[in-house]
Amino acid sequence: MKLDVIKLDGGKAGSIDLDEALFGLEPRADILHRVVRWQRAKAQAGTHSTLGKSDVSYSTKKIYRQKGTGGARHGSKKAPIFRHGGVYKGPQPRSHAHDLPKKVRALGLRHALSAKLKAGELVIVDSLALAEAKTAMLAKTVSERGWKRVLVIDGATVDANFALAARNIEGIDVLPTIGANVYDILKRDTLVITKAGVEALEARLK
Repeated sequence: MKLDVIKLDGGKAGSIDLDEALFGLEPRADILHRVVRWQRAKAQAGTHSTLGKSDVSYSTKKIYRQKGTGGARHGSKKAPIFRHGGVYKGPQPRSHAHDLPKKVRALGLRHALSAKLKAGELVIVDSLALAEAKTAMLAKTVSERGWKRVLVIDGATVDANFALAARNIEGIDVLPTIGANVYDILKRDTLVITKAGVEALEARLK
Protein backbone atom coordinates (compact mmCIF):
# COMPACT_ATOMS: atom_id res chain seq x y z
CA MET A 1 0.00 0.00 0.00
CA LYS A 2 1.13 3.55 -0.67
CA LEU A 3 1.38 6.33 1.87
CA ASP A 4 2.42 9.95 1.43
CA VAL A 5 5.78 11.01 2.81
CA ILE A 6 6.26 14.48 4.26
CA LYS A 7 9.22 16.57 5.37
CA LEU A 8 9.53 17.85 8.93
CA ASP A 9 8.42 21.29 7.75
CA GLY A 10 5.22 19.78 6.33
CA GLY A 11 6.22 19.80 2.66
CA LYS A 12 5.56 16.80 0.42
CA ALA A 13 8.37 14.32 -0.18
CA GLY A 14 6.72 11.76 -2.47
CA SER A 15 5.27 8.46 -1.32
CA ILE A 16 6.37 5.10 0.02
CA ASP A 17 5.23 1.52 -0.48
CA LEU A 18 4.42 -0.11 2.87
CA ASP A 19 4.63 -3.86 3.35
CA GLU A 20 1.16 -5.37 3.80
CA ALA A 21 2.62 -7.95 6.20
CA LEU A 22 3.59 -5.15 8.59
CA PHE A 23 1.02 -2.43 8.03
CA GLY A 24 -1.93 -4.20 6.43
CA LEU A 25 -3.04 -6.62 9.12
CA GLU A 26 -6.39 -6.52 10.90
CA PRO A 27 -5.35 -5.56 14.46
CA ARG A 28 -6.06 -8.21 17.09
CA ALA A 29 -6.59 -6.92 20.62
CA ASP A 30 -5.75 -10.29 22.19
CA ILE A 31 -2.25 -10.38 20.67
CA LEU A 32 -1.58 -6.73 21.56
CA HIS A 33 -2.78 -7.42 25.11
CA ARG A 34 -0.48 -10.41 25.50
CA VAL A 35 2.58 -8.47 24.35
CA VAL A 36 1.82 -5.38 26.47
CA ARG A 37 1.25 -7.59 29.51
CA TRP A 38 4.58 -9.33 28.88
CA GLN A 39 6.37 -5.97 28.57
CA ARG A 40 4.86 -4.47 31.71
CA ALA A 41 5.44 -7.63 33.77
CA LYS A 42 9.09 -7.68 32.71
CA ALA A 43 9.47 -4.01 33.67
CA GLN A 44 7.93 -4.48 37.11
CA ALA A 45 10.51 -3.99 39.89
CA GLY A 46 9.22 -6.79 42.10
CA THR A 47 10.85 -5.22 45.19
CA HIS A 48 7.78 -5.68 47.42
CA SER A 49 8.76 -7.26 50.71
CA THR A 50 7.27 -8.15 54.10
CA LEU A 51 8.73 -9.56 57.32
CA GLY A 52 7.68 -13.07 58.24
CA LYS A 53 7.51 -14.62 61.68
CA SER A 54 11.23 -15.43 61.64
CA ASP A 55 12.20 -11.96 60.35
CA VAL A 56 10.52 -9.57 62.81
CA SER A 57 12.57 -8.20 65.69
CA TYR A 58 10.78 -9.42 68.80
CA SER A 59 11.39 -11.61 71.83
CA THR A 60 10.98 -15.34 71.30
CA LYS A 61 9.97 -15.85 74.94
CA LYS A 62 6.72 -17.73 75.55
CA ILE A 63 4.23 -15.04 76.57
CA TYR A 64 2.61 -17.12 79.33
CA ARG A 65 2.53 -20.69 80.55
CA GLN A 66 0.95 -23.41 78.47
CA LYS A 67 -1.79 -24.50 80.88
CA GLY A 68 -3.97 -23.10 83.58
CA THR A 69 -4.63 -19.58 82.24
CA GLY A 70 -7.92 -20.29 80.52
CA GLY A 71 -6.55 -18.63 77.38
CA ALA A 72 -5.44 -20.08 74.08
CA ARG A 73 -2.00 -21.68 73.80
CA HIS A 74 0.69 -19.30 72.46
CA GLY A 75 4.41 -19.18 71.99
CA SER A 76 6.14 -15.90 71.18
CA LYS A 77 4.54 -12.63 70.11
CA LYS A 78 6.11 -13.06 66.66
CA ALA A 79 3.01 -14.97 65.56
CA PRO A 80 1.00 -13.33 62.74
CA ILE A 81 -2.11 -12.94 64.93
CA PHE A 82 -0.35 -10.46 67.22
CA ARG A 83 0.30 -6.76 66.59
CA HIS A 84 3.86 -6.28 65.32
CA GLY A 85 4.01 -9.99 64.53
CA GLY A 86 5.20 -11.40 61.21
CA VAL A 87 3.09 -11.38 58.05
CA TYR A 88 1.79 -14.78 56.96
CA LYS A 89 2.73 -15.61 53.36
CA GLY A 90 3.30 -11.93 52.51
CA PRO A 91 4.88 -10.76 49.23
CA GLN A 92 8.61 -11.34 48.79
CA PRO A 93 11.03 -9.84 46.22
CA ARG A 94 10.68 -11.72 42.94
CA SER A 95 10.65 -11.29 39.19
CA HIS A 96 7.23 -10.93 37.58
CA ALA A 97 8.59 -11.68 34.10
CA HIS A 98 7.07 -14.52 32.12
CA ASP A 99 7.95 -16.07 28.79
CA LEU A 100 6.37 -15.09 25.48
CA PRO A 101 7.44 -16.69 22.19
CA LYS A 102 9.51 -14.49 19.88
CA LYS A 103 7.03 -15.06 17.05
CA VAL A 104 4.19 -13.67 19.18
CA ARG A 105 6.30 -10.63 20.12
CA ALA A 106 7.09 -9.93 16.46
CA LEU A 107 3.45 -10.47 15.51
CA GLY A 108 2.40 -8.02 18.22
CA LEU A 109 4.69 -5.33 16.75
CA ARG A 110 3.19 -5.91 13.30
CA HIS A 111 -0.33 -5.58 14.70
CA ALA A 112 0.62 -2.40 16.59
CA LEU A 113 1.95 -0.81 13.37
CA SER A 114 -1.17 -1.92 11.48
CA ALA A 115 -3.42 -0.51 14.23
CA LYS A 116 -1.77 2.91 13.95
CA LEU A 117 -2.16 2.99 10.17
CA LYS A 118 -5.78 1.87 10.36
CA ALA A 119 -6.55 4.59 12.93
CA GLY A 120 -4.93 7.25 10.73
CA GLU A 121 -2.27 7.93 13.35
CA LEU A 122 0.79 6.95 11.28
CA VAL A 123 3.00 9.60 9.68
CA ILE A 124 6.00 8.86 7.46
CA VAL A 125 8.67 11.55 7.29
CA ASP A 126 11.56 11.78 4.85
CA SER A 127 14.26 12.40 7.46
CA LEU A 128 14.83 13.76 10.96
CA ALA A 129 18.03 15.60 10.02
CA LEU A 130 18.29 19.05 11.61
CA ALA A 131 20.93 21.67 10.81
CA GLU A 132 21.27 22.50 14.51
CA ALA A 133 19.93 21.20 17.80
CA LYS A 134 17.43 23.95 18.61
CA THR A 135 14.59 22.90 20.91
CA ALA A 136 12.49 26.01 20.19
CA MET A 137 12.58 25.37 16.43
CA LEU A 138 11.60 21.72 16.81
CA ALA A 139 8.86 22.56 19.33
CA LYS A 140 7.38 25.00 16.81
CA THR A 141 7.51 22.37 14.06
CA VAL A 142 5.85 19.74 16.29
CA SER A 143 3.15 22.23 17.27
CA GLU A 144 2.47 23.12 13.62
CA ARG A 145 2.10 19.42 12.75
CA GLY A 146 -0.40 19.01 15.62
CA TRP A 147 1.66 16.32 17.34
CA LYS A 148 0.93 16.32 21.07
CA ARG A 149 1.77 12.82 22.28
CA VAL A 150 4.08 11.39 19.65
CA LEU A 151 6.58 8.56 19.27
CA VAL A 152 9.26 9.09 16.63
CA ILE A 153 11.10 6.04 15.26
CA ASP A 154 14.26 6.59 13.20
CA GLY A 155 16.59 4.11 11.50
CA ALA A 156 19.47 2.24 13.12
CA THR A 157 20.56 5.47 14.83
CA VAL A 158 18.68 8.66 15.68
CA ASP A 159 19.89 11.96 14.21
CA ALA A 160 22.01 13.50 17.01
CA ASN A 161 20.68 17.05 16.56
CA PHE A 162 17.06 15.86 16.53
CA ALA A 163 17.60 13.75 19.67
CA LEU A 164 19.12 16.72 21.52
CA ALA A 165 16.41 19.12 20.37
CA ALA A 166 13.58 16.71 21.29
CA ARG A 167 14.99 15.78 24.67
CA ASN A 168 13.34 18.66 26.52
CA ILE A 169 9.98 18.69 24.70
CA GLU A 170 7.09 17.23 26.67
CA GLY A 171 5.11 14.49 24.94
CA ILE A 172 7.72 13.49 22.35
CA ASP A 173 9.74 10.26 22.55
CA VAL A 174 12.46 9.27 20.11
CA LEU A 175 13.66 5.70 19.53
CA PRO A 176 15.93 3.91 17.05
CA THR A 177 14.34 1.01 15.16
CA ILE A 178 15.75 -1.58 17.55
CA GLY A 179 13.86 0.11 20.40
CA ALA A 180 10.45 0.02 18.69
CA ASN A 181 7.98 -1.81 20.91
CA VAL A 182 4.23 -2.40 21.20
CA TYR A 183 3.65 -0.58 24.51
CA ASP A 184 5.30 2.69 23.45
CA ILE A 185 3.58 2.63 20.04
CA LEU A 186 0.10 2.14 21.53
CA LYS A 187 0.68 4.63 24.37
CA ARG A 188 1.21 7.57 21.99
CA ASP A 189 -1.47 9.32 19.95
CA THR A 190 0.74 9.63 16.85
CA LEU A 191 3.44 7.38 15.42
CA VAL A 192 6.07 9.07 13.23
CA ILE A 193 8.50 6.85 11.33
CA THR A 194 11.28 7.92 8.97
CA LYS A 195 11.81 6.20 5.61
CA ALA A 196 14.98 4.66 7.04
CA GLY A 197 12.94 3.48 10.01
CA VAL A 198 10.38 1.78 7.76
CA GLU A 199 13.14 -0.04 5.86
CA ALA A 200 14.79 -1.14 9.09
CA LEU A 201 11.47 -2.35 10.56
CA GLU A 202 10.71 -4.34 7.42
CA ALA A 203 14.17 -5.94 7.59
CA ARG A 204 13.75 -6.69 11.32
CA LEU A 205 10.27 -8.23 11.05
CA LYS A 206 10.63 -10.28 7.89
